[in-house]
Amino acid sequence: MTFPYQKGQLCARLAAHAADLRACQGLRHLCFYGRAGADADPLDPAFQHLMIHDRAGVLRATLRFRLAQTPRDLAQGYVAQYYDLSGWDGQAGPFLEIGRFCTARGDLDADLLRMLWGALTRIVDRHRVQLLFGCTSFAGTDPAIYGAAFQRLLRNHQGPDALLPAVTAAQAVRLADIAPRGIAPMPALLKSYLSLGGWVGDHAVIDPAMNTLHVFTCLPVAAMSAARVARLRTVAS
Repeated sequence: MTFPYQKGQLCARLAAHAADLRACQGLRHLCFYGRAGADADPLDPAFQHLMIHDRAGVLRATLRFRLAQTPRDLAQGYVAQYYDLSGWDGQAGPFLEIGRFCTARGDLDADLLRMLWGALTRIVDRHRVQLLFGCTSFAGTDPAIYGAAFQRLLRNHQGPDALLPAVTAAQAVRLADIAPRGIAPMPALLKSYLSLGGWVGDHAVIDPAMNTLHVFTCLPVAAMSAARVARLRTVAS
């Protein structure tokens, strides 16, 4: 069995019933909106929900994921609502769409991030996933405050031209049009993706409803070094 999976003081498992899903939605609402509530998304039933909690049973982090076997399946997910993935028609799957990642506010410690990647490694290995993808969120809706980070992404972490999603969202801004003056940092999760060989798209999408903006993010499994893969599998063992 891939889950449950325990490492040190943390345990990762999949949501098994309605109460688990409500717990995930509650943590998401606290993280995204700063108050109690339920971040219930219409696509939640199409995803599986990963839960990471401590030995006391406190939910520390959650994300949702969906396996897409073929490029045609990509259109059924969340990312395709904002990014045109038609250029992926010739790519070999399976693909793993990841989203709604969040932690208890201010709780993204190194052990939690390692646990996340260990759990994802188990999923990737079990399903022979070829590409992981999703939207990486930045807090707030003003791209200018992340100008330096976006310019660094544009220079060093752009994906192949053939795979870059086209602009389809109504509220989108190209990274090239953002002045490099803002100094707010990149999210820790995005740094982690990039360190493993991930890349991003060429524009950001503004989401006023969630008070965020996000960039398309992709991690080809084949781009990861053998040493990195070995370390991840050690964490996942």
